[in-house]
Amino acid sequence: MKEKFSVLKTTGVPLSIENIDTDQIIPARFLKATTREGFGENLFRDWRFESDGSPVKDFVLNDARYSGKVLVAGKNFGCGSSREHAAWAIADYGFRVVVSSFFADIFRNNALNNGILPVIISDKDLQHLLKMITENPSTEIKVDLSGQQISAGHWSSTFEINPYKKDCLMNGYDDIDYLLSLREEIRVFDLKSN
Repeated sequence: MKEKFSVLKTTGVPLSIENIDTDQIIPARFLKATTREGFGENLFRDWRFESDGSPVKDFVLNDARYSGKVLVAGKNFGCGSSREHAAWAIADYGFRVVVSSFFADIFRNNALNNGILPVIISDKDLQHLLKMITENPSTEIKVDLSGQQISAGHWSSTFEINPYKKDCLMNGYDDIDYLLSLREEIRVFDLKSN
C-alpha cells in the first residue's frame, strides 16, 4: 500500500517550462534500475546539473527558496515516451502533486498508479499560481482530494479525477490493493454464482 492522500498543505516549486517530456524528467541513461528507488536524484538531471556534476545555479530545484511537495509545471507535462520511470523519479524526489494545464495521457495514468496526483487547471489559473509561487516562495498550497479543490491564498480552482483513481489515492491502494479490499464482496458473489 502507498501513503494515503486526503488533504495536502505545502509550499510548491514553480517550473514554468512547457512541453516537458519524459526524457527531460528522467534521462534514458538512468533507466537501468527496475525498482522505484533512487530515481529522484536524477530528476531533471540535465537541467539540474552541469556536465561536471555541479548544480546549475539558476534551475529552480537548486534554488533553496523553493521546496514542497507540489510541482507546478508548464502546459503539456509528461509528453514523449511512455516510461513509468518519470513518475517514479517525481515520487522518489518527494512530490505528491504535479499541477499543469495539460498532461500527456500515459504520464497522467503512470502518475496516478504511483501515488502522484496530477491536477489539471486552466491556462489562466496555471499562470496565476506560477506567478504567486515565484513571487512568494512561502505561499502555501492546499490540495483537497476529497473536495477536488486546489487553493492558495484567495485563489482556488476545482479539478477532475477518475472516481476509481480518487478512491485508490485516498486509501493508499494500487490496483491489487483495491481488488483485495473487495475480497469479501468477491467471495459473496462467487458463492451466489455457484
